[in-house]
Amino acid sequence: MKRVSIFGATGSIGQNTIDLIRRAPSEYKVVAVTGGANIAQLAADAIELNAEIAVTAYADRLNDLRAALAGSPVEAAAGEAAIVEAASRPVDWVMSAIIGYAGLAPGIAALKQGATLALANKESLVTAGDLVLRTAKASGARLLPVDSEHSAVFQALVGENMAGVEKITITASGGAFRDWSLEDMACATPEQAATHPNWDMGQRITIDSASMFNKALEVIETKEFFSVDPQQIEVLVHPESLVHAIVSYRDAGMMAHVGPADMRHAIGYALHWPERRHLPVERLDLAKVGQLNFNAPDPARYPALRLAWGVMELGGMAGCIFNAAKETALDAFIDHRIGFLDMATVVEKTLTKLSSDNGLIRAEMTLDTVKETDQLARITAKEIMQYRKG
Repeated sequence: MKRVSIFGATGSIGQNTIDLIRRAPSEYKVVAVTGGANIAQLAADAIELNAEIAVTAYADRLNDLRAALAGSPVEAAAGEAAIVEAASRPVDWVMSAIIGYAGLAPGIAALKQGATLALANKESLVTAGDLVLRTAKASGARLLPVDSEHSAVFQALVGENMAGVEKITITASGGAFRDWSLEDMACATPEQAATHPNWDMGQRITIDSASMFNKALEVIETKEFFSVDPQQIEVLVHPESLVHAIVSYRDAGMMAHVGPADMRHAIGYALHWPERRHLPVERLDLAKVGQLNFNAPDPARYPALRLAWGVMELGGMAGCIFNAAKETALDAFIDHRIGFLDMATVVEKTLTKLSSDNGLIRAEMTLDTVKETDQLARITAKEIMQYRKG
């Protein structure tokens, strides 16, 4: 029986993971589930899965969680430290699906105890790629990608030698505004940006898809995960969202991963790896699909992509600064304090200001230094937004 924990259990990735686990309950022992403010869902999942512990990220919701778990044997806990403690409990496999920088410390804790980490939290490799990879190597833990694009690349590389890879192409749907003018995008609301044409995802990642910040994070993650040169990475807008990635080889051959827009494929691949098992996802009928379209992204519409290549060139703590500024700007957009196109401006100004400090960029990468840099970048981004407002 495989011992598993699910971090970010109440989000879309977590719920899809639970869907697969509940289909074969005799094969899994669930140790920990964590979530945020959706206490009812977290408690219901913990009870159904007979988890050892349920943890909410919000310390002030502990009593609510205890009440929701009353009468069950599930332990209740709350707060960041409790999530890290839960991640330190020995298991075989961990789903890392907490959104944002908050997923880094639990992921590191899981790697330290040797678990296979199914990584849906792209921010871990963006903010602290070197630290994550060093931790996995030191403990002998394995990282498996769960983002659909990186899972696709991983699968296209099976049996291949990285020395033969010429280029890695990851695709983007273009998000909610792929057919909008720049003038209309400037006036877009958070509600409009949170509607995705193809994928069923949470609010924050859906808005990031519309701005292409999500793809920018994935570009950086591609570099870290597969140890490729930034110039070997390409992004194409693919409205159908059926081709998730393409690996091009030096003999001119190309391996494309094609599948439905259903995250249970990438999750199931990581859950069952190295086996391939039956999954309850749609089987594509390519005759009905008819055609697949690809276009180069417009740099004027998607400045986040340009910033991603700048971050990779800088290296060091630049990814941490980029992500922290992005999360801060996204918060402000969701709260209607800045416009949709202002997010990229805030991130770029934050990067420009902090990247001039070579000591900051080149600091030794530890959890403490990453946390300090993250906090500084958030403060700087807020100062920049306040200046713009003024």
